[in-house]
Amino acid sequence: MRKIAVIGTGYVGLVTGTCLASLGHEVTCVDIDEERISSLQDGCCPLHEPGLPDLLQSSLREKRLRFTTILKEAIPQAEAIFIAVGTPENKDGSANLSYLKSAVHDLSHYVGDGTLVIIKSTVPPGTNKQVQSWIQSGTERIHHVISNPEFLREGSAINDFFYGDRMIIGSSDVRAGQRLEEIYSKIKTPILQTDPLSAEMIKYASNAFLATKISFINEISSVCEELGADVEQVAQGMGMDVRIGEQFLRAGIGYGGSCFPKDTKALVQVAKETGHPFKLLSTVIDVNERQKNLLIEKARKRYGSLRGKRVAVLGLAFKPNTDDVRESPAVSLIARLQELGATPVAYDPVVKRIPFCPVTDSIHEVLKGADFAMVCTEWPSISDLPLEVYENTMKEPVLFDGRNCYAREDFEGRNIEYHSVGRKTYRGIHANRHRHRL
Repeated sequence: MRKIAVIGTGYVGLVTGTCLASLGHEVTCVDIDEERISSLQDGCCPLHEPGLPDLLQSSLREKRLRFTTILKEAIPQAEAIFIAVGTPENKDGSANLSYLKSAVHDLSHYVGDGTLVIIKSTVPPGTNKQVQSWIQSGTERIHHVISNPEFLREGSAINDFFYGDRMIIGSSDVRAGQRLEEIYSKIKTPILQTDPLSAEMIKYASNAFLATKISFINEISSVCEELGADVEQVAQGMGMDVRIGEQFLRAGIGYGGSCFPKDTKALVQVAKETGHPFKLLSTVIDVNERQKNLLIEKARKRYGSLRGKRVAVLGLAFKPNTDDVRESPAVSLIARLQELGATPVAYDPVVKRIPFCPVTDSIHEVLKGADFAMVCTEWPSISDLPLEVYENTMKEPVLFDGRNCYAREDFEGRNIEYHSVGRKTYRGIHANRHRHRL
């Protein structure tokens, strides 16, 4: 058992601290948000993350996990300090390290000899060296700064922590890296020891590559629509090649969340600062921004003006099994609908509210009387919805599916007009009969 401090109780910090406590360590999580800490002390989990509430409450009961707003209660006794504060983007897309610098400055007054300072926050290459200099300006005690990027996927973070594809430990000191390995010793995830710069770069490069796969298949989907090909069949055939793989080849309305948008922009800035314009990644970002507007363009092509239309927006979270709406395509879609004079109403099983748009957790309620519907998140409650609900509930059963939730053949014989991404439009049985008579 090790005594560990975690600074920051956002998504990464809370998951990391709770999981480390479940491994048997004595963990103290620190945050300046008094209301959040009070709620966590009572066992209330502020995040919608499967498995996290139960793990948090069991660790609290067994007294392996505690929460505080007072840094000096956590740091002096800690053998390892995990920093998991936010690094939001600046206006130019670069990473804002002000929260990190503040946290490092504060902990430097309390850090003990030989303490491991572990950077979990997503930071640009070179930050490890900066953190070392920040700590040295506040203390002469010996310490070791290690880059240990997180690879937690929202909606499956607990599984990713315990059974991830890899654990990256970037350290300039071999023994310090081995000490961190010992903290993770009960986890069977493969561990790769690297230098700090490479560890920082692995995080950015991984997210940039996955974002590139998404934008690539979205570009392919546009070509498929023009040719009459089916992007899902194309993606299936591509994915059978082990060099390509099937993951992240789902055409849709683009990526969102707290990682891909921020990290791709930050890497473009990092590359720019080195004198190398990252043209490929810049294009990936541009494609994703355009893709967010895809359903709007399909609807405008179908209707002309959207003014006065009641639009059912199905799904607000940027992906299923989370309540995170940061950079969610649904949010920008709603704003655009309102600009065009439409009246969007939204459904999500977890997200309770967003600005300027009514939200309900009843899919039947949001579809009632809708002129058309737009699928933005592939929640099971949406993808498993019987198609007759659209036929029997909507003013006109017209569906724009931004996540290809449904198989196109499921609509055969139904009076639903179905528009998807990278596949032929199904016009509905009445429309087909009408064309036949002509």
